[in-house]
Amino acid sequence: MAYITLNRKSLKINYNYLQQLFKKNNIEWAPVLKMLCGNKTYLEYVLSLGDEQVCDARLSNLINIKSINPNKETIYIKPPAKRSISKVVKYADVSFNTEFTTIKWLSEEAVKQDKVHRIIIMIELGDLREGILGEHLLDFYHKVFELPNINVTGIGANLNCLSGIMPSKDKLIQLSLYAQLIEARFGKKIDYVTGGSSVMIPLLLKKQIPKGINHFRIGETLFFGIDLFSNKTITKMKDDVFLLNAEIIEITEKPIVPYGEIEKNPSGEILEINPEDYGTTHKRGILDIGLLDIATTDFLEPVDKKITFIGASSDMLVVDLSESSKKYQIGGVVSFKMKYMGALRIMNSKYIDKKLH
Repeated sequence: MAYITLNRKSLKINYNYLQQLFKKNNIEWAPVLKMLCGNKTYLEYVLSLGDEQVCDARLSNLINIKSINPNKETIYIKPPAKRSISKVVKYADVSFNTEFTTIKWLSEEAVKQDKVHRIIIMIELGDLREGILGEHLLDFYHKVFELPNINVTGIGANLNCLSGIMPSKDKLIQLSLYAQLIEARFGKKIDYVTGGSSVMIPLLLKKQIPKGINHFRIGETLFFGIDLFSNKTITKMKDDVFLLNAEIIEITEKPIVPYGEIEKNPSGEILEINPEDYGTTHKRGILDIGLLDIATTDFLEPVDKKITFIGASSDMLVVDLSESSKKYQIGGVVSFKMKYMGALRIMNSKYIDKKLH
């Protein structure tokens, strides 16, 4: 059975690097743990690394977090659906919001539960996902401010996750100015101006983050050590926190070109034939993982760089082992690094074991 390993040493290096980076810049941060898909073994380890708040976009994951550490401060990082209001108030100490109607529901539920629910108002900065338009912020805050058992603890923004709009110093200055407007108009302190996700870290490293931005939510860079501007690993961070390991179930020297009448495969693809490949063979390995688990090979990178992908069906992945100098055998393992979206999908598969390493 294929399995994922989480390398504790590499993750701790990344966690400590981020802790030091943010402390040096007087910024608070919260790890985004949706990558772990609520896996309790992984959550227990990550929660042991520090006292920071944690973020997730799935309530079932927040429930798992609270079951492990009831005192851990949790942030629900998307506007709540109506059906989930009671659980949001119960399991999320803070939630992101953009609609007055939703916040009113949160207020009513917080009164029922005798709790004060904290919210962060998300502001649109151009990526066109969640967020109210800036010109409506003061009126919006005024209405929300009057609701019982609701505390506006911050404002925030999201970039790059939908339309690919990259962050800039100017956009972050704009966000920090909105906080200043609220404080000046209403005489209320905005605790958090949460500037964004992993995509902001390159700006921080270049000292281009305005002083008003005092909070980050970090997932991808924590788990993959990546600079999302350059798509390279940040110096002193690790890119091997997660590895996908798949067992070899067949190794055979076979023709490169299939024989018989070719039609579309179940994925709707028609194999392109290189005429030069007729009559040639290569060493093909079949692995015990398929599209049901990985969806696509686009987010996988063999650790052995001499291995290339041939194709995949629902339950099996076929690779070319011809150029590798390693002596692969039946029952052996081929390991892959993963990009964020690939790891997220695979972590969500019940067919893939999850192990600590």
